[in-house]
Amino acid sequence: MRLDELSNEISEVISRTTKSVVALFTVSYAYDFMLNPVPIRGAGSGFAVSKDLIITNNHVVSGSSQITVVTADGSRSIGRVVSVAPWKDLALVSVEEDLQPIVLGDSSKIRVGELVFAVGNPLGLWAGPTVTMGVVSAVGRTIAASPELILEDLIQTDAAINPGNSGGPLINIRGDAIGVTTAIIPYAQGIGFAIPIDEVKQFLEHIRRYGRAVRAWIGVYVVDITPELARIYRLPVSNGVIIVKVLRGSPADEVGLRPSDIITEVDGTPIKSSKDLRRLTEKSIEKGYIEVKVLRGLRELRIEVPLMIE
Repeated sequence: MRLDELSNEISEVISRTTKSVVALFTVSYAYDFMLNPVPIRGAGSGFAVSKDLIITNNHVVSGSSQITVVTADGSRSIGRVVSVAPWKDLALVSVEEDLQPIVLGDSSKIRVGELVFAVGNPLGLWAGPTVTMGVVSAVGRTIAASPELILEDLIQTDAAINPGNSGGPLINIRGDAIGVTTAIIPYAQGIGFAIPIDEVKQFLEHIRRYGRAVRAWIGVYVVDITPELARIYRLPVSNGVIIVKVLRGSPADEVGLRPSDIITEVDGTPIKSSKDLRRLTEKSIEKGYIEVKVLRGLRELRIEVPLMIE
């Protein structure tokens, strides 16, 4: 394919996709020293997953008293928060519009180096969506989005992401949404992050099944074991996750899991990463527990861990 043909093809994909992207303008209130209400205005992005439902970031709409949704053709309507998952920085907003849903891709198939496009409402400058291009720089990243929020398994991209882009889609060359732009590192060049679209699919499925976003956890922080980590620390395995912290009073604490324990299986399925542990844990919500295979020193243990569901 010639470069001009590729350029035209990309333009067609972008033109089709931007019809699903919206801008969100929010108003919340604080109080001055005289206890007078002071409006605080914010802006972000989102994209349609059905004709009247929009995905965005939780931090875009959190605490808002009013949400105004502006579509690509300029029409305005009031948005209402349906459900949020603060631990994933995701929110679902309903709107009385007939929107064009975006195609949800498969983030498990993302490859480092593939072309991606960030679409959104940077800096609150809305005259239709803005598009920037880059590549997938890395996958599986973990960042501290705030002192209270750690986001895991993120897509890293060098596509320009600015304040106001938050909540917009990261799309591939076919126009499929593969992520939700969520964060930038302000003092670095070309480092932005997106939540994998598979997390969005799970978020939507939980709302469909339970009527709200739910999460299951056992109360551990873990690090993925790589061959290099196994070699440096002389670990007995090269796959799995090693527990670095157990939260006091959590299910993991109550059944005796400890820092330095290595989890290699969940319900008989080998795991290679924290993503596998989280996926299999959330898959067991209805059952209410998981069985983990743990290596502790020279001992191999199988421990049933109840799930904390919230």
